[in-house]
Parts: sequence; structure tokens; C-alpha cells
Amino acid sequence: MNKITQLFNIKYPIIQGGMIWNSGYKLASAVSNSGGLGLIGAGSMYPEVLREHIQKCKKATDKPFGVNVPMLYPNIEEIIKIIVDEGVKIVFTSAGNPKTWTSYLKDRGITVVHVVSSSKFALKAQEAGVDAVVAEGFEAGGHNGREETTSLTLIPMVKEQITIPLIAAGGIATGKAMLAVMILGADGVQIGSRFAASLESSSHENFKKKILETKEGDTQLTLKELAPVRLIKNKFFEDIQQLYAKCGTKEELKELLGRARAKRGMFEGDMIEGELEIGQVAGLIHEIESVHKIINDLISEFEISKNDLKRISF
Repeated sequence: MNKITQLFNIKYPIIQGGMIWNSGYKLASAVSNSGGLGLIGAGSMYPEVLREHIQKCKKATDKPFGVNVPMLYPNIEEIIKIIVDEGVKIVFTSAGNPKTWTSYLKDRGITVVHVVSSSKFALKAQEAGVDAVVAEGFEAGGHNGREETTSLTLIPMVKEQITIPLIAAGGIATGKAMLAVMILGADGVQIGSRFAASLESSSHENFKKKILETKEGDTQLTLKELAPVRLIKNKFFEDIQQLYAKCGTKEELKELLGRARAKRGMFEGDMIEGELEIGQVAGLIHEIESVHKIINDLISEFEISKNDLKRISF
């Protein structure tokens, strides 16, 4: 049995990224019902909103699901308490020190996975006692690592260093890519952008359509001084670049970013002034489809590609 399907008691080693403003209970439950592991994205939810989504997800699926918790967000203690009180059994942590909450969660029977962008942080996560790590390459959308290591090199580098299960993320939207990273040493995959452009994603229709329009070179990593993030190049992105050209300070960057910029873009549909987070792989996404079809297509292409490998020769 695959290490990831065994760890989470799921059919396929496919985890949906806990993306802010995209990953409500509808998306998480649809992924879980289709054989993967759905994650509710706590990063864009007030504590009581998170509780509501967890409760609705429990009603919408009898399969395992989890919550993604960016540890840099406020109200972290309250969020953790809700997760424990509601009986969530799987937590993915990111953007912080895994030592902070791993033992606390594991002592309460919760499986803990931490998202990293380098071998160094993967080792720290393993030392902190997590059950698995997600190694996310530079191609990924949203908040990213400063090292700019791509998935093709990151996955085997992390694999060399750790003994716990490894989940690959960043640039994966097809069955072929899933097979490629598993050949490189991953035990499973975490997919974000492809699920952002699903019928069940909680993001605005304008954002979903924008994903389909995004081509090669239309995204870029920026705001490294604050928290590196990959964005679609819109007016807001260009405003950031103009501020950089004027040697803007960290404080000026914070002022430009302001509050709720990601909500304005991805959730409320402002494609001009909003922060639009998506991965480079958006250039391979051409339709907004149901989660069920997305996962079926991934597995079908994975199996076909695996068989094709046997016919490759030199």
C-alpha cells in the first residue's frame, strides 16, 4: 500500500492544497468524496467561520479530511482549539516553526504534516515529529520559499534527507506530472491551482476565468521582503514593481499591500486591484471542471503514462 494512502486512509495519494479563499468545505468534501484528501484552508477564515466549515464538511463527507493552518496568522490558539474540539484528525501546518504545535496536536491523536520549501526545513519538520512533509517547489502559487528551488530538484533533494513520507507540491496539475514527481521520490502529491479552477472552489468566478486566461510567464514571485508570493501580473502586481523601481521601503510595500488584498481579488473578484495567487501550471489549465472529473482524469493519465514508460527505450 502507498505510504500516503495508508497514512490518511484514502484511495488516491492526492491532497488538495488548503488555499486561502478557494478551499472551503465544498471543495474539501468533494476531494475527499472523490478519493483524495480534502483540506479546509483556515488561513482565510475567522475562527468561528472555520468551525462552521468543519461542521459542514463532516456532514458532506464520511471520508477523511483535514485543515491547513498557516501559523503566521493571528488567532492561532483559537484555531487550534477549534480543530481539536471538532475532532479533526489531520492538520497541515505551514508558514512557521513546526515545533510550536506538532507535539500538542499529536498528543491529541492528530496526524500532522508540515509544508516546506527546502531540505533544511524538511529536516527540521522531521525532527519536530511530523508524520509527513509537503515539499513545495518554486512553481507553486501563493506563498512560497525564498530559495526558488524548483520541484524537479527539490523533491529528490528532500528525499535524500528524510525518512518520513514525502508529498510533492508545485507545478502539478496532470497525471504525468504526478507520475514524474513520484518517480523522483514523492509518495504522493498536493495539488492547488488545478483545484482552484474547479466548480467546487469557493473563489470568485472572475478568478476562475482568470486562471484559464493565464499563460506561461503571466505569474511571478514577488514581495520577498514581506512573505514571498507568486501572483498573476495585474495592475496591483505592476504597482508593486513600480514601487521596487523607486527603491520602496518595506513599510511602503506593507502600505501598498494593505489589508484583505487577497480576499479582494480571489474571493470578491477584483481582477485589477486584487492579489491573485496562482501557480505557473495555470498555463496548462483550460477548463473549470468538477473535482470528480479532475481526479478521475489525473488517475487515468497517471496509469496510462505509467504504462507508456515501459515502452520507452534507448
